[in-house]
Amino acid sequence: MKTRVLDSWAIIEWIDGRQPARKHVADLLAAAGAGRAKLLMSAINAGEVHYILRKRNAVVLAEDWHALSRSLPVTMEVPGMGDIWNAAALKGQFPISFADAFAAALALKYDCPLVTGDKEFRSVAHLELDWIKV
Repeated sequence: MKTRVLDSWAIIEWIDGRQPARKHVADLLAAAGAGRAKLLMSAINAGEVHYILRKRNAVVLAEDWHALSRSLPVTMEVPGMGDIWNAAALKGQFPISFADAFAAALALKYDCPLVTGDKEFRSVAHLELDWIKV
């Protein structure tokens, strides 16, 4: 069973229904629901999805995401202090946002690919990407 970390970019694209992310993420969710894959997401990135939707004035979508995030076959990992220090170290070393640093740190922690199409992640050394082309 392959483990992957979902980035907020992938979730936003999936929510917005943009291809190819919509199909890619839907396929991963189906595989996780069937027990063929394990999906992780940092709670920081789940919150990032929420605030991005709210900033777009998509309050209903933000609240839908809040409810949906609890029922998806995705393990939401709340970062501990070690995870916070690891994310901070990545942010200090690479040109990524602090929220993105949590997604990268989680993927590195579990030595698994990060599902994204966000070009910022290409700069992070030793990070395996499950790249969604746009």
